[in-house]
Amino acid sequence: MRVTGSELVGLVPLEVMLTTGRFFLEQQQRSVGVSESELIKIAIKSLGLDELGEFDPQKKIIEYQLKSLADAPLVGSTLGEFADETASESPAPGGGSIAAYVGALGVSLAVMVANLSSHKRGWDNRWQTFSEAAAKGQKIKDRLLQLVDEDTAAFNGIMEAFRLPKSSKPEKEARTAAIEAATRNAIEIPYAVMEECLSSFELILDMAKNGNPNSISDAGVGALCARTAIHGAYLNVKINVSGLKDKAYAKKVVKNGLAIIKKADRFEKEVLKIVYKGI
Repeated sequence: MRVTGSELVGLVPLEVMLTTGRFFLEQQQRSVGVSESELIKIAIKSLGLDELGEFDPQKKIIEYQLKSLADAPLVGSTLGEFADETASESPAPGGGSIAAYVGALGVSLAVMVANLSSHKRGWDNRWQTFSEAAAKGQKIKDRLLQLVDEDTAAFNGIMEAFRLPKSSKPEKEARTAAIEAATRNAIEIPYAVMEECLSSFELILDMAKNGNPNSISDAGVGALCARTAIHGAYLNVKINVSGLKDKAYAKKVVKNGLAIIKKADRFEKEVLKIVYKGI
């Protein structure tokens, strides 16, 4: 007898649903490098969790019950809402959040090429290689999306530190320390964007070289996005470094940032050379 439906009583950990989704994709020799929401959807359908009644992931998955939309207001908004908020008179989201999002779009294009390659007719013996590549790219994309909201939160943290009272000596000292900590955080987040985007170039270059040739231009756009994100994030590192009292750290992060930019420029040049040759 074939089981056609099932019911989950209570809540389930997110990782259980993600593991289940990957399992059923692997059984079909399909790429596991898909989004979190897609993995959950596959798990629900494969287990028949929606046959006996509605299965709402927001109500049935533990982490979703604990997480509020307020934790990620930008990523949770529509594209139009995000653009409108960016264009408003509010200083945040600004260039740092936009750089992170552009980087997320760049690696997403590389993941798309990997998934298309995994399912390309005649490449059946290579599906697992492309599946693993897509899964790695998804992790980078997810981290960059987190950094979109973290960058805006970091900017707001600096503003809050500057609004602290400074009437007495202890208050001034606490305010100075808070500003220094908030500024350092506002440097570390765009720097993390630079590192994540640099790591995405390995996948982008691989897809330009070995991915589905019909999608080679998408790999090229991904490279352009990754480089733009790195340069944009560096601008945010640089502007915040100027207000940091720890000059040794400031000098180090600027030096490392410039090294990342040079690598990104070389990566982009290499990818575009392959792309233009292939189109």
